[in-house]
This record gives sequence, structure tokens and C-alpha cells, in this order.
Amino acid sequence: MKISTILFDFDGVVADTEPQYDSYLEKLGMKYLGISDLAEQVKGATNETVLKHFSHLSPQERDNIEKGIEDFEKQMDFPPVKGVIEFIHYLKEKGYKVGLVTSSPQFKMDIALKKMNLVGIFDVEITADDITKGKPDPMCYLLGAERLNVSPSECLVLEDSLFGVQAGRSAGMRVIGLSTSVSAEKLKEKGAEKVIPDFADISFFEEIMK
Repeated sequence: MKISTILFDFDGVVADTEPQYDSYLEKLGMKYLGISDLAEQVKGATNETVLKHFSHLSPQERDNIEKGIEDFEKQMDFPPVKGVIEFIHYLKEKGYKVGLVTSSPQFKMDIALKKMNLVGIFDVEITADDITKGKPDPMCYLLGAERLNVSPSECLVLEDSLFGVQAGRSAGMRVIGLSTSVSAEKLKEKGAEKVIPDFADISFFEEIMK
């Protein structure tokens, strides 16, 4: 079926935030878990999933970690991935439906979209607040398609995480990977049909639409 809808993940796809998360989560993992690869383990997951890694701690400590993550997300920067703003407007001008499907909480997206001048640009916004099962479960992408009244087979997903690629593929959608935080090889192994570094060159999209 012809692609009518483009669904964007946020972190690592719209905003180049992964380096900030990597640094923050590395420190968090070292402090409480004695590991340095927490960011790699939870990339693309909801905050609720991240917090499960700290289930052995006291309720007070878990509350402190949760509040710390929320405070971090309220003050972080949201630099756009190269070419993404122009690409989103290009898609809108061409008549495609454009959705945002993210594991991030709604409060963060309210801040981020305002800072990036993207309020109201997406035809649907799915956040962690809308779902009960996070990526790699396909619930978020299936919900995005449902709210846009399109078939999953009409959707093209843009993802940078392994969990995200898996979620898109499990939803029955085509997936393009962005190598902003994970290697192209790993993204392809999970099912991304093509991997791009950013949106500076959108010829990849024209090739897919042929």
C-alpha cells in the first residue's frame, strides 16, 4: 500500500538529545547500579521502564531518581536533528499526514515543541501518557495510525533506537533508521530497511516513494 503517513520518534529523530541522555544516564547508572551502559539498555524506553532498573532501591531513593529525571527533562536543550524541520514542512506541503510517536512524557513534549516552534505541526502526538505498553511493544505506533484513521501499512516510521525500530516493525510498518545514537548495522539487524545519518539529504524519501 502507498505510504500516506510519516511517524516520527522524537529523541534522536526530531531533537538531537541523545548525547544529553547518555551523559545523564551514565552517571545515574554508575551511582546506583555500578554500570556504565544504562543509556544503551533503555534507549527508546519510557521513564517508567527506566525506573524498573532501580526497583531494588528504597521508595525514597526511587522517588528521588524519578524527580531527578523529570527535572533534567524540564531544563534540557532540544537542538534539531539536521534538516528535520525543513523535512517536516516538506511533508506537510506534499500532503502527507505527519505524526509524533515518542516514549517521552507529555510535560516534556509541551516544553520541547514550544522551544522548537513545532506546536501544532503534527497531525497526531502520541506520548508515554497515552500508552500502557512502551516500545518495543507496537502499541504507540498502532495508536498513532488509529488516531489518524490510516492502516499501519500506509505508515513509514522514522526511528533511532532498537526498541523503536522493533516497535514500528511489529506494528506492520516500514521503518527508516537514523544512526544518531545506534550504529546502522544494529538498526538494520532489527529491521530498518534503510539507515540515514540525518535529513540533510532527503533523496532517501524520494527513492522510497517510487
